[in-house]
Amino acid sequence: MSAVDASRRALLKGRVRHEPAIRPPWAVPEPSFIEHCTRCGECLKACETQIIRQGDGGYPEVDFSRGECTFCRACAEACPEPAFSRNEHSPPWNLSARIVDGCLGEQGVYCKSCGEVCEVGAIRFSFNAFRVPEPDVDSEACNGCGACVALCPVQVVEVMPAIEATS
Repeated sequence: MSAVDASRRALLKGRVRHEPAIRPPWAVPEPSFIEHCTRCGECLKACETQIIRQGDGGYPEVDFSRGECTFCRACAEACPEPAFSRNEHSPPWNLSARIVDGCLGEQGVYCKSCGEVCEVGAIRFSFNAFRVPEPDVDSEACNGCGACVALCPVQVVEVMPAIEATS
């Protein structure tokens, strides 16, 4: 089966993606992932939280609006191809959360949903006597699990490559 150029297919369908797809944890870097992935769907079936879905070109993508990654490695173990790193000591990915404009805290509404679900404590809140707390993401502490994404009532939390995820 030949590799599909997902960006070209998206362009032909009138959808231009500005950010690259988030591949499952431990996926080898692009373009190697596209070369090795046969789009068999085994990683989708294995995902315990069902956050892996079939994306453009049939390749697996992570959708944090469905939930969080528990880093169980089931997706990597289910893959029959060399599309995933087999090194159990390698990091799952280099992702971090980011809070974009529109957060309820910026609007004077008390909300700490994202911080309450962050198991690693990467989302902290600044307190001020005259304002409600506003979240700040410590990208060094964030593991990119995405637990904060689906819980945000105004959908202003994104997960992206850590280099770009400065808040």
